[in-house]
Amino acid sequence: MSKPMRIWNTCIALLVFASVVTADEKGTTLPGEASKKVRKKNSAFAKVVDDPALPRVLIIGDSISIGYTVAAREGLKGVANVHRVPGNAGHTAMGISGLPKWLAEKNGKWDLIHFNWGLWDLCYRNPKSKTQGNRDKVNGSLTHTPEKYAENLETIVTRLKETGATLIFATTTPVPEGEAGRKVGDDSVYNQAAIEVMKRHGVVINDLHKVIAGKMEKYGKKAGDVHFTDEGSKLLGDAVATAIRKTIEQ
Repeated sequence: MSKPMRIWNTCIALLVFASVVTADEKGTTLPGEASKKVRKKNSAFAKVVDDPALPRVLIIGDSISIGYTVAAREGLKGVANVHRVPGNAGHTAMGISGLPKWLAEKNGKWDLIHFNWGLWDLCYRNPKSKTQGNRDKVNGSLTHTPEKYAENLETIVTRLKETGATLIFATTTPVPEGEAGRKVGDDSVYNQAAIEVMKRHGVVINDLHKVIAGKMEKYGKKAGDVHFTDEGSKLLGDAVATAIRKTIEQ
């Protein structure tokens, strides 16, 4: 084979590989682990050097949690060592797949785990949609029904409880009007399903939905976007820090 042909074949192979790596709404590669470039750029993924005198906290969640991680970490300085999973935890099925790695013995023991799933589970996606993340609530398919969401959360909570860590579940933040792949009101439906699971297991609930409800116009990144401005993420991060601090101090 000639050198030009080998180069051409290599390029084709790289393009094929790139095409099967799906990007989420924030540009993080799936199935959830952020690329080295993203981890280097986003301080939410900064390496945490533990103070052995403080409890270890793990944050698990989607891009909303990525947004509030830094503020939560700042709010818990001197109170806890705050880590997070190395990317976007996506939907609950991705969470189930990711738990073995996130909870691996080499990562150490966790004293408290603050976790959330929901916005990905209630999202409709269509491979033919050109909207970011292939979102399409008209012609797309629902990722998980509320029933499947609850079933997956049951599996997740059962596994998380095995760590011996105190658990805090954060409710899903609101779906704004005009969101391309999510229906207004589904956030409340999925939150109710999640709360029922958490109550059965005695999991502490951090109601982030209540914190931001009615304030999406002020703190939402833009119309129809589930993500938040820096100020909105700070508001959520402060609420996360408060919930964690209160639970630790009990």
